[in-house]
Amino acid sequence: MQHDDPLTDLAGVGPALLKKLERLGLYRVEDLLFLLPLRYEDRTQLIKLGALAAGTRCLVTGEVLLSETVYRGRRNLLVRIGDGTGQLTLRFFYFSRSQQAQFQSGVHVTCFGEVRKAPKGFEMIHPEYRVLREHQDPAVNESLTPIYPATEGVQQGRLRNLTDQALVRMQKSPPVELLPREILNKLAMPSLADAIVFLHRPPPDADVALLLAGKHPCQQRLAFEELLAHYLSLKNLRALAKTESAPALVDGKAEVDNFIGDLPFSLTSAQHRVVDEILSDLQAPHPMMRLIQGDVGSGKTVVAAIACLKAVACGVQAAIMAPTELLAEQHWRSFSDWFRPLNIEPAWLSGSQRTVARRESLTAIEDGSAKVVVGTHALFQEGVTFKQLGLVVIDEQHRFGVHQRMALRDKGVGDRGQPHQLVMTATPIPRTLAMAAYADLDTSIIDELPPGRQPVKTIALPDSRREEVIDRVRSACAAGQQAYWVCPLIDESETLDYQAAEASYEMLSAALPDIRVGLVHGRMRQAEKERGMQAFKEGLIQLLVATTVIEVGVDVPNASLMIIENAERMGLSQLHQLRGRVGRGSIQSHCVLVYKPPLGHIAKSRLAVLRKTNDGFVVAERDLELRGPGELLGTRQTGLPDYRVANLVRDADLMPRVQIAAEAIRRQLPDNANAIVRRWLADVNRYGKV
Repeated sequence: MQHDDPLTDLAGVGPALLKKLERLGLYRVEDLLFLLPLRYEDRTQLIKLGALAAGTRCLVTGEVLLSETVYRGRRNLLVRIGDGTGQLTLRFFYFSRSQQAQFQSGVHVTCFGEVRKAPKGFEMIHPEYRVLREHQDPAVNESLTPIYPATEGVQQGRLRNLTDQALVRMQKSPPVELLPREILNKLAMPSLADAIVFLHRPPPDADVALLLAGKHPCQQRLAFEELLAHYLSLKNLRALAKTESAPALVDGKAEVDNFIGDLPFSLTSAQHRVVDEILSDLQAPHPMMRLIQGDVGSGKTVVAAIACLKAVACGVQAAIMAPTELLAEQHWRSFSDWFRPLNIEPAWLSGSQRTVARRESLTAIEDGSAKVVVGTHALFQEGVTFKQLGLVVIDEQHRFGVHQRMALRDKGVGDRGQPHQLVMTATPIPRTLAMAAYADLDTSIIDELPPGRQPVKTIALPDSRREEVIDRVRSACAAGQQAYWVCPLIDESETLDYQAAEASYEMLSAALPDIRVGLVHGRMRQAEKERGMQAFKEGLIQLLVATTVIEVGVDVPNASLMIIENAERMGLSQLHQLRGRVGRGSIQSHCVLVYKPPLGHIAKSRLAVLRKTNDGFVVAERDLELRGPGELLGTRQTGLPDYRVANLVRDADLMPRVQIAAEAIRRQLPDNANAIVRRWLADVNRYGKV
């Protein structure tokens, strides 16, 4: 079988079916081999009617004893069959006259479906069935029946037929085994061809429970190679970056040392370590590609500022991009406070800027007088021209797409190469996930909070105790502290029983007449939002009612109490981010998770994690288990690949072995390494991965 054999080579595939198959990510015959079943059904044995159990799906056969149409609110066709050990009713809501005529008394049929308990015994609703000819024996399958991912207009029978054809072709011309025999032996894994055949047509004695769990050696074999392909492709990107040029930023040591010495606080040892790693990277004539992970409040922004100062001291520009205007403005204010005493005036660029202000910023960026530029997506849009962009800093990197990050990088490509890249995230990424998703980046971790910070104490309370929570807010504000009250929605909703921000604002204003209450949400005009946030920061507002718009970008050290309504509806990482808005001063801070009972199992698990730990990496590990990698890494935005076989949560334990195998194959069998990447990622754009 050739790698590029088109699907139209298979019998029965015309233009109409081809379009439908493309919705399943199928373009070539080989793709069918990697469209693995979601589950399996056992049609390898006939079950006696006297041995049926409710809730099972099974294959049965019997003689038609009775067939009748009844009217019980709607028309039903009831067919009773028996085999001497028991009886079963087949129930059809949708049927034709010719179908009804098939079920004559004495006719034998085989049926497959789910057995349900009915008032008069067991029944199957709309089973798959086959009417047998006289003296014809009921047929059973030789292997478990695969159930594939479905799409409209493509039935399971058609998919099984197409995979049958692909398997026949594969057995005539097996895929090349690209993993060295010693690796397969060490991992106790089958060959690729054996694994593919087994997974598409498992024998009757296959361990179905292991298959459904995704842990069968044959599944692990394919998952291993797919993870290996992605890891190798990222390592290739890393190697490519080392061959490209970038401005070597070797000057500026005195400026950086003076800046650090003049800060009104001392850097933690973790910040010092990360700064040293970044400055070392910036001195190389190749582009830095470094990821900084740091929990909320760990001090990533000042580390980024030091990197920017190094760039300015070496005569190039630095650009800082954030995903929201609120966060970008927070950075602009912080950078302005730090850099103005050094006669560096950071420029501001955003989509909501007035025309005159925008024109001034664009001119300063182009002529180089704006040495540091802070903004949103507006930074990489058409019409923005940098004189000499040498460093790109991207905050909350998972909120940007690959194309957006590359577009900003491309603004700096010139005679001296391309700019250095520093990306930051306050969403800690579990080690195995980072290994799989960010193998092209060097990673630095700020794993230490600034001195004097105390871990936030977290409790969960049912909404029936809201009065107690209001009393707690009253006490905190009376003691001179400030508080947040966060709600998921802005307005009341008939369909979602959330405590809405507008309603909460009205309720709290009435309940706390002596406290200055403010409101901030995403539908406000930017100027209104900014006024509200600034008033809260200056202490003019004591209690800020807000939507999750304040998840990132607000730094108010005097805020010591965070109330989160409908906490059971939010993800762990979001809750952890919101909790990180408090605990930024020296006073003990608290977070109250208000939930509406009864709690489901996952919601209960989430709230329990937050009560037990403030460690962002522990939170991220549990979030990964509960939600999967998509949300955590922002795959929809970043273009990280959808894996065809592997599952980053389920198969995380494979990653250390993938890493070892990758290094060995790259060193000893570079042609195999490239072939593995081509096999799994040749159609990266067609699979929607970038």
